[in-house]
Amino acid sequence: MAKEGVDMTGETEYMIDRNAGKEAVNVESPSNAKEMRAVVLAGFGGLNKLRVTKKAMPEPQDGEVKIRVKACGLNFLDLMVRQGNIDNPPKTPLVPGFECCGIVESVAENTHGFEIGDRVMAFMNYNAWAEVVCTPVDFVYKMPDDMTFTEAAAFSLNFVAAYMMLFEVASLREGMSVLVHSAGGAVGQAVAQLCSTVPNVTVFGIASCFKHTSIKDSVTHLFDRNADYIQEVKKISTDGVDIVLDCLCGENTGKSLSLLKPLGTYILYGASNMVTGETKSFFSFAKSWWQVEKVNPIKLYEENKVIAGFSLLNLLFKQGGCNLVKSAMDKLLILYEQKKIRPVVDSLWALEEVKEAMQRIHDRGNIGKLILDVEKSPTPLMANDSTETSEAGEEEEEPEGDNDSKERMPFIH
Repeated sequence: MAKEGVDMTGETEYMIDRNAGKEAVNVESPSNAKEMRAVVLAGFGGLNKLRVTKKAMPEPQDGEVKIRVKACGLNFLDLMVRQGNIDNPPKTPLVPGFECCGIVESVAENTHGFEIGDRVMAFMNYNAWAEVVCTPVDFVYKMPDDMTFTEAAAFSLNFVAAYMMLFEVASLREGMSVLVHSAGGAVGQAVAQLCSTVPNVTVFGIASCFKHTSIKDSVTHLFDRNADYIQEVKKISTDGVDIVLDCLCGENTGKSLSLLKPLGTYILYGASNMVTGETKSFFSFAKSWWQVEKVNPIKLYEENKVIAGFSLLNLLFKQGGCNLVKSAMDKLLILYEQKKIRPVVDSLWALEEVKEAMQRIHDRGNIGKLILDVEKSPTPLMANDSTETSEAGEEEEEPEGDNDSKERMPFIH
């Protein structure tokens, strides 16, 4: 039996800020509302598989908290999930999303460490893109007083992944060098900021040319992803680099391995090169697989090189890594409070604008994080394209790719 908030006379209760600059927060009473809005993926495929619809509101089980969601993070992995471009995809229909933030609305029995009204951010094993979520407290963290909900939605997944790759897997130290692909993305920008907390670390960033003006101050050296960055890096550092962080895979794997110094570490944490069109492509998958240089363990031994992989969500939800992640989060929140790191937010989108937001990620047009703002009102054009349907997603499907012709009008930072 959950302990619900009591004595709320209106639909919302405004909580008085305890610190100047802290967001005013409100807790919506669950007493009259048994349904919630959520983004539902009806089946794997194109953008037309996504709809905002009404779902039954979840209630917390033992060890869980119920969170009134304010904002959610949108990641490239969500795009791959939509396409079914992952190993062992879950059954549809499903609610996508792996991270969110909001206000604790109720606390189940045998749940400790959180109270009604706490401002929190949480990892989710799907189901994040909704007005209300329930999740075990092992995956929930209190927000700093001066952190906004927008920042919190941009913080968890990207900064924890960047921190654990740099410090837990690759053992980043003073004087080392790091090459990061997709330097303009949310993880890339988190990597750049974390590297700046260690003295004399050289960061080589690879990104599309149109992003260079915006991100040039975040890295030491910046190169075009379509240029011969291997030769450009070696002109500066003839021995190569100590750490490579690769979210692309495919042909970049072999290139990146060739840049490693002795005792250097290559870490693969994504495979975005497998995504080309709006739907899953066997050709793109096969091409990416074929282009990966076949690794010879004897060659690794002879060259003193390390290859690693990193999946934060697998570590959390399949491999029991909650304590490792909590330790990383604690250190990151200290860095945040010291104003040494700060999430870079690209744009804010309403739930009804999820198709357009996902298209922006597909186009690799974002600099930093895309946020789904649960309280943001959609533009009329976008709202008309996200009509509510049944939970199963039964609706008249649109032609694939028809959203490309629509004007996108997010709130861009």
